[in-house]
Amino acid sequence: MNHALRRISLLLLALFLLLLANVNYVQAFQPGFLAAQRGNARTFSQQFQFQRGSIVTADNRTIALSRHVKGIYSYQRYYPQPAVYAPVTGYDSLYSATGIEQAEDKFLSASDPKLAVHNLIDLISGKPKKGATVQLTINSAAQTAAYDALRATGLPSGAVAIDPSTGAILALASYPSFNPNLYATFDGTQLQKIDNHYRNSPRQPLLNRAINQTSPPGSTFKIVTSSTAFTAGNYNPDTRVYAPTNLKLPNTRNQLINYDNSPCNDGSNPTGNGQVPVIYAFTVSCNTVFGNLGMHLGSDALKQQADKFGMNSPSLRIPLQVSQSNYPPVPHHDPALTAYSAIGQLSDTVTPLQEAMFAAAIANNGILMTPYMVQKVTAPDLTPLVTAQPTALAQTVSPAVAAQVSRMMASVVAQPYGTAHNTAFLPNISIAAKTGTAQNGVNNTGLDDAVFTCFAPVTNPQIAVGVIVKGGGLGADASAPIAVKIIQAYLASQGKR
Repeated sequence: MNHALRRISLLLLALFLLLLANVNYVQAFQPGFLAAQRGNARTFSQQFQFQRGSIVTADNRTIALSRHVKGIYSYQRYYPQPAVYAPVTGYDSLYSATGIEQAEDKFLSASDPKLAVHNLIDLISGKPKKGATVQLTINSAAQTAAYDALRATGLPSGAVAIDPSTGAILALASYPSFNPNLYATFDGTQLQKIDNHYRNSPRQPLLNRAINQTSPPGSTFKIVTSSTAFTAGNYNPDTRVYAPTNLKLPNTRNQLINYDNSPCNDGSNPTGNGQVPVIYAFTVSCNTVFGNLGMHLGSDALKQQADKFGMNSPSLRIPLQVSQSNYPPVPHHDPALTAYSAIGQLSDTVTPLQEAMFAAAIANNGILMTPYMVQKVTAPDLTPLVTAQPTALAQTVSPAVAAQVSRMMASVVAQPYGTAHNTAFLPNISIAAKTGTAQNGVNNTGLDDAVFTCFAPVTNPQIAVGVIVKGGGLGADASAPIAVKIIQAYLASQGKR
């Protein structure tokens, strides 16, 4: 009996020591983690008793702040231009957060260890606790122009603008949008009604179409196909290539055709069985030329090039999570299917951000910079806590190949017969671009999506833009004017009209 009691006593002692060790571990190493949990009742109450940090644009426009209010809580979140910046800021509510509010919550809520000393000093000096300020790379002029232009279409759409040399995101807009101020209510019942309304809306206003909705890239993918061909070394913009009016696809009765079944004729190919320069085929967007190029290059080479441009990457964050753009392996390396994939159809899908990345890489001598949206974080006493350091994501193509693709993109806008000449040509700003009209739905029964990617100015790129308008039809007609307005607004804000 004594032996049994001794074993039980030792077991209880061991359990007691484990509990003691756990308590000490939690107190010593996890106070910050526990404090940051929204389920923490003390944290829940305290988060509205101090001034949460503000979110500001690159040009110092405040787009999210906490205002002093009367009642049981001292501060309430407020968004001055809610719909314009909702895809960026997200919302901060009683029970959850999205967007930058969620991604940078540790700084905005002053719970990050980097603010521990500052919080202690404020406590000792009797100053109220205050969150850090998060400054974004977003330019207010470009952002407003992007949202206004998307809203004018009345169609689901997204747009992203990037500084090609740094990867800084200058605009990130989505339509339809939502009002994050409604999520700032302290009434839990009202919050539930608002959330249910938005989540059940067929317009999907909570969907961030700039980074979380993918669509076929259509002919904008010809940037990738051209890059693959030029990198292989057997082609350049002036190489004359086979340009049939109808491209017979192997092992199938299907034929690939150009838009409106038109011939790819630069004046030297009236019969539709001859050759044209690659740059002409790119400028007028001949599907048959690039479908044939794709079959010669092979799906593996196309996928390797697509990967370099950022496709097939599940881990991209800006810091918001970005949905993956896809160029999946072509089944059995089938040449007919490869032809479709080479013109941005089949299973190819991209976000507007990916479209902007295509143009940004070409504009930056082939170097794709990692996209980012947080420029710096500053403590309440103006001490810098975080400052962004631009980094390269990939060398997509050589500078020589980038120059060749850039020349072709410039031709799309500059040449009177280019697909974007009528909607993107400006006398005072040179724009390089590629249009896309993406078929979708079962047997392509859905409305065509309008896709557009570009950068400007051509000789000194300052901005790259990607736009997708769902059901917008021709990329040149629906998406190109949006990109142009973003470019004009941004360059004007920088004093470069």
